[in-house]
Amino acid sequence: MNEDRDVTGPLSGIRIIEVSLLGAASVTTSLVDLGAEVIKVEPPGGDYGRVMTWPIVEGDSLLFLHCNRGKRSIVLDLRSDEGVDLFKRLVETADVVVEAMRPGALERRGLGYEVLRGVNPGLVHIAMSGYGASGPYRDLPSHGIAFDAWAGIVEPVTDEQGRCSIPPHISIGLNAAPLYVSIGILAGILAARETGIGTSIDIAQTDAAAAFDWLRIETWRAYQRPETEVTGNASDGFERRAPGTAGMQNGVRYQFYETSDGHILFMASERSFWRNFCMGIGRPDLFDRWPGQVYADHAVGNEELRSELGVVERH
Repeated sequence: MNEDRDVTGPLSGIRIIEVSLLGAASVTTSLVDLGAEVIKVEPPGGDYGRVMTWPIVEGDSLLFLHCNRGKRSIVLDLRSDEGVDLFKRLVETADVVVEAMRPGALERRGLGYEVLRGVNPGLVHIAMSGYGASGPYRDLPSHGIAFDAWAGIVEPVTDEQGRCSIPPHISIGLNAAPLYVSIGILAGILAARETGIGTSIDIAQTDAAAAFDWLRIETWRAYQRPETEVTGNASDGFERRAPGTAGMQNGVRYQFYETSDGHILFMASERSFWRNFCMGIGRPDLFDRWPGQVYADHAVGNEELRSELGVVERH
């Protein structure tokens, strides 16, 4: 933990008490970066995220160091009366309490929201968990890829022996939920300072993962409606592409191309960008032959143009 905090950031003066484990500690990291004071309450023995994941850097995991940078830390045994009393004393001076564990963790220790707001009526309470405070999965422990698997973002791959494995992936639920939490915290603080009344907000990391994948999800849902109601773009003659980003798989003016030193992502689906590109490489003939539509024209299936662009990019 870093004691040399930035006390000049835009959130300077805001105090947050955080109870978290593992990657859920990223719940307030962005707020620390903006100057908020975060006091992380760890159990006796500390957050086992310190040793849970690799790589280990000078005794602590990289995950722990990244998610907890800039925070202060205190060890409290919240199963003891003394620990509970000390926690309440911290809450008296806090703007926010963040509970990033399974639902009801603080309540089971006599520190639920109703108790805490009795200590501090203007307190903002944020609870972040894997599946939220309601529903059939409420009490299931989870972390990391579980959020994205639930949201349908990560699918298993199969190796040559037919065995399933986890593919390389970005942990969306792990990283997206803290952003929603940050918005909730700031909104709660604004309301509390205006009214003097605190609030309690619940956020599920699985919901956050699904929310970040809204385009793919909503296009699949939209394409369940009749073609008379949901069509493709004018550039495709209104023919419907495959739902989600798969509609770009056969694109030509919106595509990856191999080059002499790696790959380039070519994005010229607007006619003006396509014209600029053609003029810039001295190939106005490409634009003359295939001017395309004004917007959203990926030149899907135009293999002749794709071959021309492949030659251009390799040079």
